[in-house]
Amino acid sequence: MVKSLDKVITKEYILGMKKVTLNLLLIMFLVVAVYAGAFLDYFHGHSEGENVRLEWKTSEEVNMQNFIIERKTPQSPYIEIATIEPLGNNSFYSYLDESAYKTNDLVFKYRLKILDNDGTVSYSSEVTVSHNVSGVKRTWGSIKAMFR
Repeated sequence: MVKSLDKVITKEYILGMKKVTLNLLLIMFLVVAVYAGAFLDYFHGHSEGENVRLEWKTSEEVNMQNFIIERKTPQSPYIEIATIEPLGNNSFYSYLDESAYKTNDLVFKYRLKILDNDGTVSYSSEVTVSHNVSGVKRTWGSIKAMFR
């Protein structure tokens, strides 16, 4: 009887410690999220004609310097394509990537690089956008780009 009671107490102790550990991890995550500069409610994108529209909303912005929009293709690393100034808590953002049709790629990945005033950097999750632009429009865009 003593051994089984000992096992029950040990099991309850371990379960209690797991709950405490999970709560501490949750608190640490929330502290890091605030420190990272912005709470994102969502970040998504979609093909819109010849462009790609990115939209995101923040519920809270703390110590923010700016958002940097980054784009990559399956064959390339992330590149910075735009810098957006923060608007404050509960803000909605929309960005139109007008250069997406100028490449031959059909799939893009986007992410937000969140830069704080103290230089801390964090990243949003990636958004994948399948982009279909007619071959004629793509070719014309490439020709125009050569003469700029």
